[in-house]
Amino acid sequence: MTLDIQKIRADFPILQQKIYNRTLVYFDNAATTQRPQQVIDALNATYTTFYGNIHRAAHFLADKATAAYEETRDKVKNLINAESREQIIFTKGTTESINLAAFAFGEAFVKEGDEIIVSEMEHHSNIVPWQLMAGRKGAKIVMLPIDDNGRLKIELLDELISPKTKLIAVAHVSNVLGTINPIAEIAQIAHNKSIRILVDGAQAAPHLKIDVQALDVDFYALSAHKMYGPNGVGVLYGKKELLEQLPPYQGGGEMISEVKFSGTIYNELPYKFEAGTPNISGVIAFGAAIDYLLSVGIENLATWEHELLEYATSKLLAIPGLKIYGTQAQKSGVISFNVDGVHFFDLGTMLDKFGIAVRTGHHCADPLMDHFNIQGTVRASFAVYNTKEEIDVFVESLKKVISMF
Repeated sequence: MTLDIQKIRADFPILQQKIYNRTLVYFDNAATTQRPQQVIDALNATYTTFYGNIHRAAHFLADKATAAYEETRDKVKNLINAESREQIIFTKGTTESINLAAFAFGEAFVKEGDEIIVSEMEHHSNIVPWQLMAGRKGAKIVMLPIDDNGRLKIELLDELISPKTKLIAVAHVSNVLGTINPIAEIAQIAHNKSIRILVDGAQAAPHLKIDVQALDVDFYALSAHKMYGPNGVGVLYGKKELLEQLPPYQGGGEMISEVKFSGTIYNELPYKFEAGTPNISGVIAFGAAIDYLLSVGIENLATWEHELLEYATSKLLAIPGLKIYGTQAQKSGVISFNVDGVHFFDLGTMLDKFGIAVRTGHHCADPLMDHFNIQGTVRASFAVYNTKEEIDVFVESLKKVISMF
């Protein structure tokens, strides 16, 4: 299937504007994607036609909202090929998903002296929750390093794993390097030693076809706002037998079956982990985003984004003094780079004046910056609505900015 990129671009109202009298070039998709009209319409329809608090009310609006909300759970289940809908827990994003998993897993299984292996390329959201849990439980964080090409040194896992190792936390795709990690292989290594694995899928879910059963992961986290959906919505997938052993992350409404001062009986999965009124309209709109992704075709989307990645990489490498961080063959549509003699923040600020949105800084990956002995980078990241013509504008603008310095 050949994608009609101009037709896709027409679905995104925000792309039709000018910034500083220049056509917007949006290359900050690893931070958040934009929303198609179909998602905006779904959000609007929720608030204007059937908004009500879900699950417990007996009136029409609540019934319709509940049905639409739970339909999204089924859509997520099918999207990532989970075994059952009970394994799909709605959160407010990948960060909360990992915090939930770290807290509950730590409470259930981690003792003083135990170890959690965390990769060097992780986003802070897949480091700090484990540090917090380790601090509470007296556990230890062990780092799995990378090489200078941005490849995880998984051959070191055998020596890093000890009888005290309880879990491996790793990104499916690096938000800085774009490296696609061999998750199924890491999961097999972990499970051969009776170790659990949590995967940060925030950067993978928008670009790759995810099959949690084939990957054999114990936890998988993702965010809607990186998948053309609304912000404030995320998912934690977990193996059912594992989730059933974990204590709740938060207490309140919805996560209970019965409350007495003598004790509380918790609700069944997945509601045990969904305390309080959720982001109802956001979850429903996330369902529309999933429909949009499937209408484009995730394989088609991945093919186009890889074409953009290769095109942009070849153009950027032709610029003298430009260095790209992350040069693995298995890579998603992210390019992080620096230019000799020009600060990354200055590059990003000046590119903005040309109407080009990129990210600058450490990208919430301080340990990765330390590995390369840098403070930050410029990051350009691509989505299905981006074009080679935009890359040409970006590269020519970048050359002009460099010439100013």
